[in-house]
Amino acid sequence: MTKGDSLLKHAYAVAEVMAAYACHYGEEPEQWRIAGLLHDADYEAWPDQHPDRIVQVLRAAGEEQIAYAISAHYTRWGVEHRSLLDKALVASDELTGFIVAASLVRPTGIDDMPVKSVKKKLRDKSFAASVDRNEVYAGAALLERELDEHIQFIIDVLKDNKAKLGLA
Repeated sequence: MTKGDSLLKHAYAVAEVMAAYACHYGEEPEQWRIAGLLHDADYEAWPDQHPDRIVQVLRAAGEEQIAYAISAHYTRWGVEHRSLLDKALVASDELTGFIVAASLVRPTGIDDMPVKSVKKKLRDKSFAASVDRNEVYAGAALLERELDEHIQFIIDVLKDNKAKLGLA
């Protein structure tokens, strides 16, 4: 469903963060990776029907847990976050995209990116203006993680996968 390079890169980055969080919490990394990979799969082709199209496809394939997590990956949709998978997807989506954007404007990229730099950029409403800051904070709260700890976790995952994600 997704053809655009930018959205594909975002999907791959969120997939890696989700797999790492699955390992962190002792969950199944492939299921979490798939949720991260597919969370915005229908957005480019059907933005007005997002995420309903991909949720329908996943439900038809018997992937209810992944479908539900994707249906709940934005808090303003009002879908209850029942599982750790649901919460981790909210926590990983916006912040991963934001950290990638912040790394792209740094001379050293994701390497040696400090948490304080990400937090400073978060306060700058004009930087990556499409990123919903409320989702960033809500995601960390859903996972019951301090924001600094959550940001560092994502930085570390992106750094570990920088060549694969085009951040090298």
